[in-house]
Amino acid sequence: MYIPKHFEGSDAIGREIMQAHSWALLMTTGEDGAPFATHLSLLWQDDGSPHGALVGHMARANAHWKLFARQAESLALFWGPHAYVSPTWYAPGVKVPTWNYVTVHAYGRPQIITETEGALEVLGKLATAYEGTGGESWSLRQLPPGNAEAQSRGIVAFRMALSRVETKIKLSQNRDLEDRQRVITKLAESDSQDAQATAAWMKRVLP
Repeated sequence: MYIPKHFEGSDAIGREIMQAHSWALLMTTGEDGAPFATHLSLLWQDDGSPHGALVGHMARANAHWKLFARQAESLALFWGPHAYVSPTWYAPGVKVPTWNYVTVHAYGRPQIITETEGALEVLGKLATAYEGTGGESWSLRQLPPGNAEAQSRGIVAFRMALSRVETKIKLSQNRDLEDRQRVITKLAESDSQDAQATAAWMKRVLP
């Protein structure tokens, strides 16, 4: 990913984005050289390695997982808040439109989890991540005996140890402070949740 130095995010920010925005796009190159892409939820896990790992699953009917056997590198793309920035928001002068955003590209080689117990563990982690652990939270334990095991045969769970992570936070760092403050104000006043969240990110990186 093209990342000018002033838009480069730290590894810690990359992990934060992956955890907060876990709906991702996983891409793997096929034998014909064409990319195969699947939209899915990927959970970042701290495994003690420098970049951690991602776990997830996809339908067994999805041919994407068969590409994992090639040991080709895959790319998981995560994106957080993003918003259009109008040149009319800047101080007077010759300005042009742009788009502010935060995104992460995470690379690794997915490994299929063949054991039923391992697949159920991934499903359990996903349920906990999105359901929580409160009294009304759904979990695999609520399924009839043997049902989770039976349904797991319809999916392929996998783990992807991350070899490198690229984090880009393009938030007007190349503009002067007055322009940045003007953009923050306009985005914060928007009815769009993405715009408001982009304004919050911009505040975090102010000098």
